[in-house]
Amino acid sequence: MYAWVTVIVLVESGTGAAENTSDAQLRISHDPSIARAATTCDAVSSASRLPVAYARRMKPDGGVQLVDVTVRYGSRTALEALHGSFAPGSLTAVVGANGAGKSTLLMAVAGTVRLARGAVACRARAQGRLAFLPQLAAIDRSFPLTVAELVALGGWREFGAFRAPSPALWARAEEAGAAVGLTKRLSRRVSELSEGELRRALFARLILQDATVIMLDEPFAAVDAATTAALLDQLMRWHEEGRTVIVVLHDLAMVRAHFPETLALARRCVAWGATEAALPAIAA
Repeated sequence: MYAWVTVIVLVESGTGAAENTSDAQLRISHDPSIARAATTCDAVSSASRLPVAYARRMKPDGGVQLVDVTVRYGSRTALEALHGSFAPGSLTAVVGANGAGKSTLLMAVAGTVRLARGAVACRARAQGRLAFLPQLAAIDRSFPLTVAELVALGGWREFGAFRAPSPALWARAEEAGAAVGLTKRLSRRVSELSEGELRRALFARLILQDATVIMLDEPFAAVDAATTAALLDQLMRWHEEGRTVIVVLHDLAMVRAHFPETLALARRCVAWGATEAALPAIAA
């Protein structure tokens, strides 16, 4: 019998962007300070209208707004003066060299790193509807959990620290495991999984979490092609369901093929907008 353990982060709430507005309007807040500062990085963003069917799927509380976001580790600046917003229902790749501030950005949005300056407004985070999957190096695999128990933690809000998961939640955990190809691994210890299997288990946990905003830090690193394809399919399903998905990636070919929006970082914003316009700005 294992104890169920979680970490609760208290955050401030923010307002989401309205539905049925243009992509450019969704990205830049109505706050004048955001609009002014974002123009240098927002020049490549698309101003085309979102398709009606897509707009209907968007979850109105899925917006993430950044105002002058700056993060420092001691004397080193990891992220500086980032302005702009992720539109509700958007699918965005975050790219840049090592040390560009990509992981720091996700931690800033998740509220797990202190801001030196600025603010993050994310209604989903305040409501407990934000999911953040860090790099595998940040995950302790020695904790004695089975795969099924790890997946079931995605339903933490339903049972908390003092109750066991319900039979219905266990059934959903099995369904989530099956969705990522782990039906025969659910009774194994997490420590026995390969890198690819652990990635699949963590994606299954995210399925159960049912978050409005999903952030993934290099989710396809060090996994085989079959696992990458399976996880990418799940990522696309989240996007089709209208969830806001933000993914740190190094594979620019994958970004071009699957991600309509890209944020390029070099501690500051280099480009943020439609992928076909943002990616060339990296080499400019």
